[in-house]
Amino acid sequence: MEFTPGHPEITLRRIDQSDMPSLLAMYASTREEEMSKVPGWSETMKREFIKSQFDAQHSHYQKNYSGADFWVICKNKSSAGRLYVHENFQGRGMRIIDITLLPAFRNYGIGSSILKDLMQLSTQSEKPLSIHVESFNPAKNLYNRLGFNKISETNGVYHLMEWKHTI
Repeated sequence: MEFTPGHPEITLRRIDQSDMPSLLAMYASTREEEMSKVPGWSETMKREFIKSQFDAQHSHYQKNYSGADFWVICKNKSSAGRLYVHENFQGRGMRIIDITLLPAFRNYGIGSSILKDLMQLSTQSEKPLSIHVESFNPAKNLYNRLGFNKISETNGVYHLMEWKHTI
């Protein structure tokens, strides 16, 4: 898929093996609060758990989203996050598999800008745009503000949210 973010300081580049440590750090940043509440685990145990979860997630994404685009989000050439998108997942439309920004890059409009760009691309391709979001994920508020609607729920935790262009 061809996609260039409209934000002037943001670029995308395809992930490669050398990105694995920074991708792990991005993933770990999304689990920090959760890990802070785990009683009785040493920091080593937490790191090993996060690494095993990241490895499982990465493997799952690579296997189950064949044909997807896996990008590192860069701000002024520094790795700021990751964006994984499938242009036509299961023939149903665009699927944001994952969008994560490192804490230092959150709340500066980067994520909103990328999502709006994807929404515009979705409109141009006449395909809905969807994403799975954990019910407790703070980003869910952003998706709601942008007009995403919950269309299904899995295990009471994962909400499939969808955005469609309306005339």
